[in-house]
Amino acid sequence: MNPAQAMHAYEKLPLFGTGIVLALWLIGLHLVMLLRPGPVQQFLKRFPRNQQLGQVLLGFGLIWFWLIVAPKGGSLDFLAMDLGEFDKAKPFLRVAVPLTIVFVALAVKEFLAVRALGLLGLMVAAPLLESAFLKDPASRLLIPLLAYALIIKSLYWVGMPYLFRDSVNWAMATPGRWKALSLGGLAYGAAVLVCALLFWRGY
Repeated sequence: MNPAQAMHAYEKLPLFGTGIVLALWLIGLHLVMLLRPGPVQQFLKRFPRNQQLGQVLLGFGLIWFWLIVAPKGGSLDFLAMDLGEFDKAKPFLRVAVPLTIVFVALAVKEFLAVRALGLLGLMVAAPLLESAFLKDPASRLLIPLLAYALIIKSLYWVGMPYLFRDSVNWAMATPGRWKALSLGGLAYGAAVLVCALLFWRGY
């Protein structure tokens, strides 16, 4: 078998392309936070108890997870991943996880959107880490640093979702703090973009 064919889709992600997409997302997000603080803050205040949006995010996370445990050889196996010693549990997961998440989406009324966002954060971290794994430029560490921060935050959002609300309140406590956080995220995105354009081509 061709080694490239044996690689998972995440392992084929280029550092350059991933860096560009991540940088544009960071710059766009924090630019909106900086230029439109009122609407963004109102959205963040309402987000934790937005049941409909939580169900949408949870459904998206379910589809993503199902593709990871999808049976190989099918038309939807492009994200199927080897789970090692847990690989034998895939048939069970393909049935149990959708049923569990549907039950959670219907039964959980408190902070469902935050928990679903945490699930997506954990899913997003894997391709980010793979895109920078064992690549030469030292500046690649900008991506793993962000990915690990996302993992830590996501674990808290899933387990203690009220911390999302507390973090939002802390960020909005003063206009200066909100502006500083927005500029910090904007600067990080700009740093990723510069590194991608200067050092990550060909990786």
